Amino acid sequence: MVSLAQIREVPLRKMVLLVGPPGVGKSAFCEQVVLQNLAIDRPIIYVATEYCPSDAEMALKKRGLREVEPGLLNFVDAYNQTVGVSVRDRLDTVRADCSNLSSIDIAISKLSERIGRKGVLLVFDSLTSPYMFSGSEILRFITQTLSSYAAKGNAVLACVDEGCSKSEDLVTMMSLSNGVIRMEIVEDKRFLKVVKHPTLRPTVVEVPSEPERIGLFEYSAMRFDPASMRQFAKSHLGGEPMRREVGDFVNLFWPNFAHWSCMLWDPKGFPRMIYELNRQEGSLIADPELQQYFPWYMRLLLRFLLPKDLSEVKNMKKLVTQYAGEASNERSGIMEYLEDASKTDEHYVRLYESSDCWGFDNIGATIASRFPPEMAGSCKGCEKEEREWNAVETKCIGLGDPYCEFKLVPGEIDELKGSLEKDASVVERIHERLMQRLIAFLLERKPLVERPRLGSDVHIHVAFHAMGFPHLAGERYRMAQRMGGARAGKEVGERLMDAGIGEDEALNRVINFLQHCKVGKVSMDETIRIRENVEILRTKLFATKIKEPCCYFTTGFLNGLFSAVRNQHVKEAKCAVAGDPYCEWEFR
Repeated sequence: MVSLAQIREVPLRKMVLLVGPPGVGKSAFCEQVVLQNLAIDRPIIYVATEYCPSDAEMALKKRGLREVEPGLLNFVDAYNQTVGVSVRDRLDTVRADCSNLSSIDIAISKLSERIGRKGVLLVFDSLTSPYMFSGSEILRFITQTLSSYAAKGNAVLACVDEGCSKSEDLVTMMSLSNGVIRMEIVEDKRFLKVVKHPTLRPTVVEVPSEPERIGLFEYSAMRFDPASMRQFAKSHLGGEPMRREVGDFVNLFWPNFAHWSCMLWDPKGFPRMIYELNRQEGSLIADPELQQYFPWYMRLLLRFLLPKDLSEVKNMKKLVTQYAGEASNERSGIMEYLEDASKTDEHYVRLYESSDCWGFDNIGATIASRFPPEMAGSCKGCEKEEREWNAVETKCIGLGDPYCEFKLVPGEIDELKGSLEKDASVVERIHERLMQRLIAFLLERKPLVERPRLGSDVHIHVAFHAMGFPHLAGERYRMAQRMGGARAGKEVGERLMDAGIGEDEALNRVINFLQHCKVGKVSMDETIRIRENVEILRTKLFATKIKEPCCYFTTGFLNGLFSAVRNQHVKEAKCAVAGDPYCEWEFR
């Protein structure tokens, strides 16, 4: 019978591909393989594309790693430079750019020469991010770099996320590998399935269940800032804005651009996670700590006027009427309760000109990510009984409908999971449509987005939801924001260069685009500065114990842009979250 230890052995002169959905435990498997090989003094080259080498080293130490002989554990850092994070140099690390496969190849070669012998184990975690930047070019990289390195007397273990690439490209990756191990979860149990292997027969082995090294939910990060929360409540109700220089409305293109650039990294998992986070936030409607920041009449409404049982149509109508006013104030949509279509414990809400969905007509999927789960959470928060409510879109602009509709019910909805999970090709189509509109704006000043009645701008609260929950969702989500920004910025820069736009003109046009979107008050000279950057306002409101640079998407975007246009990188030197008067990026 094949043991788990045998599966973790990667034969010399062979490349083994580890396949599985995000969060299934592939990084944990790699760490166990590294420890098993370090125990026999086998040199390691550890390529990290989605986290820092220091994070990998910390995870290894938690698993029992002790001091190792110098030169035995080596890293290729293909993450920090890609997303614009500045870190100290390490003697055991060579840096590379995840968006440039040649730079990773060169880094591996440098470490291989430094080690000076064969029999090295190369662990590549993971191929997903370079694939997002380079597409099918990764297939040539597997052949010319990874398989070639293995053939020289070494061993290669590489990971790739299932569901984040074209199915035909994943099949080709598997065919190019000498071994394929699939990780999967079935009924809350984890299994390793040996699909093919140089020395093992096909088999399935159950592995001990453990959480992924990088968690998804970090609610302990939530800490309200009283002054900011009161200011936000006033702004939300049409009073004095939080952003005094640029106002509290932003072009809805920018938060949607960030949202879908991030979604590329996990089309199935992230929509489910965002659904749960929005549902959780919706339930805070009944939180006394949050309510204390609202004006007195809002507290009165929430405490005494909203129904405590939402089963009946007349009661749900009151809640939807409240939400309709909020949607109107925020310009996030025109909402109405479908009284005739609704019945006890089954309610229907229609939304015209939804800020989530507008511009994605006929994309082939439901799109709305905010109001359905948020209202489901509010139903739970309002009711005395606290039933688990859920919501699912039944009509959507993304499906070709003229408006969006969703159903609210207490309990489970069978079709919900399938509607949340997106196929990678759908997310790519959305990303491409956004990119085409952005380039048309940059080259021809065509509108980014237009809605007949609500216009192009939305309140910053809408941007909060679209740009995510970075300090509640966890490190993997922050990685996706950084990487999503880096890919988007690089692609914009490359398309402007291909259109014959000069370097300085390309950068000026992008800076003007950021100003047009009211991302903040943007200026560029020796540095780039953004005052009142919309991205960090949620952190300032809800995660006040965080005191470090938090412009994850913006930094990635600028870094990708400058790497494509000027072959430069940027780093965030100042951030308003860290106490600085503005966010600032330096070139290097």
